[in-house]
Amino acid sequence: MSDRELLNAISEMLDKKLDEKLDEKLDARLKPIEDVLYNVILPRLNTIESCYLDTFERYVRATERMESAYDDVQLLKKVTTTHSQQIQELQQAVGG
Repeated sequence: MSDRELLNAISEMLDKKLDEKLDEKLDARLKPIEDVLYNVILPRLNTIESCYLDTFERYVRATERMESAYDDVQLLKKVTTTHSQQIQELQQAVGG
């Protein structure tokens, strides 16, 4: 084996060892982050999502009720106006 081949083999071995060490260190640093993500953040996000969806559904139902109430108020306005006119007409007819 020539010196060049020997140096290339040593270089490849060192690169492999360095990559393994870096991977181990990276895994050691990422594991706590991963644990926090899965054990703390994701459950909290799920809770937030659940609360948001519940609130959204309540708002949708309330909006539907408000639209119905608006329609009822419009009908009451029309009936009140009609009845007021009818009362005035009756008062005038009776002479009051």
